[in-house]
Amino acid sequence: MTLNKKTIIVVTLTAVCLSAVAFFYFNREEPFDLIPPYANLEQTDDVDAITPLPVDMSFDNQKVELGQRLFNDPTLSSDGTVSCAHCHNLASAGADHQMHSRGVGGKEGIINTPTVFNSSFNFRQFWNGRAETLEEQMDGPLQNPSEMNITWSQVITRLSADQHYRAQFNVIYPDGIKQDNVKDAIASFERSLVTPNSRFDRFLRGEKTALTADEQRGYSLFQQLGCISCHQGRNIGGNMYQKLGVMENYFAYRGNLTQADMGRFNVTKQESDRYFFKVPSLRNVAVTPPYLHDGSAKNLNDAVKVMVRFQLGRTLDEREVHEIVAFLSTLTGEYKGKRLE
Repeated sequence: MTLNKKTIIVVTLTAVCLSAVAFFYFNREEPFDLIPPYANLEQTDDVDAITPLPVDMSFDNQKVELGQRLFNDPTLSSDGTVSCAHCHNLASAGADHQMHSRGVGGKEGIINTPTVFNSSFNFRQFWNGRAETLEEQMDGPLQNPSEMNITWSQVITRLSADQHYRAQFNVIYPDGIKQDNVKDAIASFERSLVTPNSRFDRFLRGEKTALTADEQRGYSLFQQLGCISCHQGRNIGGNMYQKLGVMENYFAYRGNLTQADMGRFNVTKQESDRYFFKVPSLRNVAVTPPYLHDGSAKNLNDAVKVMVRFQLGRTLDEREVHEIVAFLSTLTGEYKGKRLE
């Protein structure tokens, strides 16, 4: 094959550029604070920005009211003891503070329950992202034998026997009590569970005194370390998948591997998705322990240390950990004008 002069020049310049990039990469003193190429993005938010949650949002009040009633109704479980609120307690920041929640008959789940607050801003639902919408997500806990253990036909039969539900559904939905309408009502309520006006949101809006000096140093360190590579956007996470154990094998360290630890692999069966999980939102993280999909980190100090070691390959001194935890504590927002606790 004969190469013309133009082709030779292009090939030579490409080789020189690649050599320069390789030299810079392998001789750098600090790691890049960029999103790693193995992060599975599929994002809905600006990757470079953390943005405040909207303060004013409008909802269909009738649907929200109906959805709230359904969300708190244990009738939606086989033995009448477990409601959505059983695991997603709004008085406990939308979670239950358990390593694994318990469903009907006291059966223990296999993965940590995330908060329901701000879940509408996540690009997928569940740790492994198997549901695209809040409506689709409901099929999981409702039909899971270890959670609510009921079928949709049973739910519809029970709700239809209640004259108050019949009246409420008929006002909102022309076709009354149907599966899709039940899902729509609950999802409408869940979408109203937004917690704006955290101190960090106020800081982003220009109120620079909203954060203390320690908290601002924590935010700077959060950015410098590269935490912001995966925790950004309006939900400060929740908009990509990432492998747990990027820099070191987390599961070899922890031991006792479970099926839930396979993460997104359980959905796609692709080896490249093993140990990948939806990056959790950090909003309200200070009031939603324990942490990680396995609930193994009991407090924020432990969670920060695990993330820095296994995701970033770094170690921090106690002062740095304190500053990051201080920053994370500013992410707690308000629901109906009251700060979560």
